[in-house]
Amino acid sequence: MTQAHAHMGPHEPAISDQEYQARLDRLARHPALHEQFTRIRPGEFSGMQHLLLGVGAVGLALTVVGGFVYDIRHALAAYEIGVLAATAMALGALFFVMVFHMTNAGWSTTLRRQYENLAAMLPICMAMVGVALVIEIVSGGVLLRWIGMDPHSDHLLEHKSGYLNTTFLIIRFAVYAGIWTFLSLRLRGWSIEQDTSGDRWLSRRCRFNSGWGLLAFALSTAFFAFDFLMGMDFRFYSTMWGVYYFASSAFGSLAMLAVVFSFLKMRGKLGELVESEHLHDHGKLMFCFTVFWAYIAFGQYFLIWYGNIPEETAYYVFRRSGGWAILGQVLIAVHFFVPFFLLISRVPKRNPKVLGALAFILIAAHVLDMVWIIKPAVDAGGELAPMSWWVDVAAVLGVFSVLGFFLLRAAASAALVPMKDPRLEYALEHVNYV
Repeated sequence: MTQAHAHMGPHEPAISDQEYQARLDRLARHPALHEQFTRIRPGEFSGMQHLLLGVGAVGLALTVVGGFVYDIRHALAAYEIGVLAATAMALGALFFVMVFHMTNAGWSTTLRRQYENLAAMLPICMAMVGVALVIEIVSGGVLLRWIGMDPHSDHLLEHKSGYLNTTFLIIRFAVYAGIWTFLSLRLRGWSIEQDTSGDRWLSRRCRFNSGWGLLAFALSTAFFAFDFLMGMDFRFYSTMWGVYYFASSAFGSLAMLAVVFSFLKMRGKLGELVESEHLHDHGKLMFCFTVFWAYIAFGQYFLIWYGNIPEETAYYVFRRSGGWAILGQVLIAVHFFVPFFLLISRVPKRNPKVLGALAFILIAAHVLDMVWIIKPAVDAGGELAPMSWWVDVAAVLGVFSVLGFFLLRAAASAALVPMKDPRLEYALEHVNYV
C-alpha cells in the first residue's frame, strides 16, 4: 500500500491524498469544530486551576502533619490510597486510547483527546509513587514491610526473596514508569501533532505502537499491582490480582472521564462533538466494567475461600472482621449494585449531568476499593481509627486536586478533540442503535 492510497477508517476503501485533503477541507468548515467548542481560551479556567493547586498543596501538607500527629504508616497509607487510585485511572485511560487505535474506532474519536489527557497524567502519578517508594526504602519498610526484614526470618519471604528485594523493585518501577511515560506522552503527542499537520500516517504510527503497547501494558500493570498492593502482605498471593487492579483501573478511568465530559459540556465546550450518542457508548463501557470488576472480585474471593490455603484466606478473614466487614459491604453496594441498576437504563447514560453526578459516586467507590485493600495493612487489629479520618480525606483530596490541576492544564494546552483525525467524520455522524 502506497502513501497515495490508504484505508482511513473502519470499512472504508483506500482514498487518495487529494480525496483525503478534500475531507480535511470539509471538516475545517464544519460548524461543530468552531474554536468556541474545541478550545479553552487562555485563562478561562485559571481560577479553578489555582483552587485545585491550592487545595492539593494544603491536603498534602496536612498529610505530612498527620504523619507526625499519628504515625508514618497511617499517613503513608492515606497518601498511597490517593496515589494508587489516581494511577489506576490514568492507566485505564491509556488502555482505552490503545484499544481505540487498535480497533480503528470511529465513534470514540471526539472523546479520545480527553482519554489521552488523563493517560498523560501517568508521569505525574509515577513521580508521586516514586515519593512513596523512597519513603519506604529510607524508612526500612513502612507498608512494604518485607523491605526491612531479614529474608531468612520468614520461610515464605526467603523463598520469594529473589523477587522481593529492593534492587529488583527499583528496577521494575523504572521499567513501569518508562513504558507508561513513553506510551502516554507519545500517543498524545502524535495526536496533537496531527491537529496541525493533518498527516494521516500519524494514526498508523499510533496504531502500531498500541499493538506492542497493549502487551507491555498488560504485563507492567499486573506486576505493578503485585509490587505496590499485593506486596503489602508478602504472605498473600493471587494470580488474579493484576486483573483485579486492571478492572479497577478501567472502572475508575471511565468514571473520571464522565466527570470531565460533563464539566466541559456544562461549560459550553464540545457542543455537537460529544452528544448523547457518544455519552451513551461511554456509559456502556462504564456498565461493562462495573460488571467485570464484580466478576473478577467475586471470582478471586470464591477461588481463594474454597481453596482454603491459609496464606491466601487470611487476607479475606482479616477483612471480614471488625469494621472492615462493614466497609466491604458498603464497597459491594456502591461499586456494583448502585452503578449496575442505574447504568442498565438508557436514560442516565445519555444525560451528561446525570452521568457526571453518578460518576462522582463511582470515583468514591474506586477510592473506597483502595481503602479496603490498603488500610487493613496499617490497622493490624482490624479496628477503624475514627479520630484520624481527616488524614485520609486530606491525602486523597490533595492527590486528586493535584491530578485535577494538571488535567485541566493538559486540556487547555491543545484542542479538546483530534481536529484532523481521519476518523473524525465517523464520530460526527455517530448514531447509537442499541
